[in-house]
Amino acid sequence: MSTAAATKKNWTVMVYLAGDNNLDGAGVVDLNEMKRVGCTDRLNVLAQFDRAGAKGATVRYCLQKGTPLAKDVKQKLGETNMGDPKVLEDFVTWGVRNYPAEHYLLVLWNHGAGWDDANLYEGDVFSGATPPVARKRQPIPVRGTVAKGARVLPFGSARAGLARTRRALFRTTVENAVRVRGIGYDDQAQDFLDNVELKRVLARITRKLKRKIDILGMDACLMSMVEVAYQVRDVADYTVGSEETEPGEGWPYDRILSALAATPTMTPQQLSKTIVTAYLASYRSSDNVTQSAVRLAALAPLTGAVDSLSKTLTGALTNSALRSALVSVRAQVQEYSRPYDDYCDLLDLCARLETTLGDDTVRTACAGVKQAAQAAIVAAGYRGPAVDSSQGISIYFPKRKLSPLYKTLDFTKASAWDEFLKGYLASLEG
Repeated sequence: MSTAAATKKNWTVMVYLAGDNNLDGAGVVDLNEMKRVGCTDRLNVLAQFDRAGAKGATVRYCLQKGTPLAKDVKQKLGETNMGDPKVLEDFVTWGVRNYPAEHYLLVLWNHGAGWDDANLYEGDVFSGATPPVARKRQPIPVRGTVAKGARVLPFGSARAGLARTRRALFRTTVENAVRVRGIGYDDQAQDFLDNVELKRVLARITRKLKRKIDILGMDACLMSMVEVAYQVRDVADYTVGSEETEPGEGWPYDRILSALAATPTMTPQQLSKTIVTAYLASYRSSDNVTQSAVRLAALAPLTGAVDSLSKTLTGALTNSALRSALVSVRAQVQEYSRPYDDYCDLLDLCARLETTLGDDTVRTACAGVKQAAQAAIVAAGYRGPAVDSSQGISIYFPKRKLSPLYKTLDFTKASAWDEFLKGYLASLEG
């Protein structure tokens, strides 16, 4: 590594492209977007990309503007399991050691499923399958095209071909489309990063850094949840992600990096807001997308406020009129794309509880949640009528069955929300 390359810059952006699945073509598009800006004298732009298929090698890049992509290759790693925490740790360690900066943005690029860690590769939905999935299972075949939504696209399709697709995984390599869990899916290894693994590996990374990651970006579906944010509260200063599923186009890396290159002295909060603004500006008003940035130092007060609300709502279940009103609220609250309609917007939920239940104790508890959430959410927005009540952070509120995996999260250990859910779902059966 040359002295020039090791000079500390303002920002190092590290994008972990787990593309060994049906997002392979989207990864090619996004690499090219990054190259439209590339590294500058104040900015490092790094990527690790695992291509689809058994022969899809993993490559590390230091991306430059105006060069052939092959010239940007720094390391060829062969086939890797991007769902293995060690692979993520090695990438970030390599990036920080060789491309030091004052600030770090780490982007996890892949499919996402919010908090839920059930085993995708076991099939079943909210089944309570025991995570994590075993590492390095027998590889599964990957065909030369991937189905995204209702369309079939060849690897390397252009951005126009990715419009209207979603980063919610459709298992074209198995028999049927099923729901996804966690983040960082690798079809060859049949593995993924669950939320417990993610917390542990980021904790190891921050110990090596001797500081938190400035921004943890999640260019994936459904990751702007209070449960996910609380899980990583001690390893990053900000998260940026979506409450709703993301289109296959994902983040507009050219717009984001152009803004950062123009103002490399951006603070982490300023860059977090910039990502949200650029993302929303890159979509049409009919695309039904969301994006938000959360300050993780504010997660403890927010979780405490949710805990108070949980206990208040559990008490309300004993009143038949309040219980009926609560069921009505759950039927109307902002929720997200099927089959993820068990996730709903936390602030919209509180607003509807305040007006529909008509109970002073509930109003007080909801006001506490709203105040704490507004302190945590530094930027939020949406595009599209189907998500027009989205306000920045969602929460798990199942309508039928409570996943037994929910109790494994830090959030459920710090709040009584899961106890409220148990009581609520039990009341529906009574």
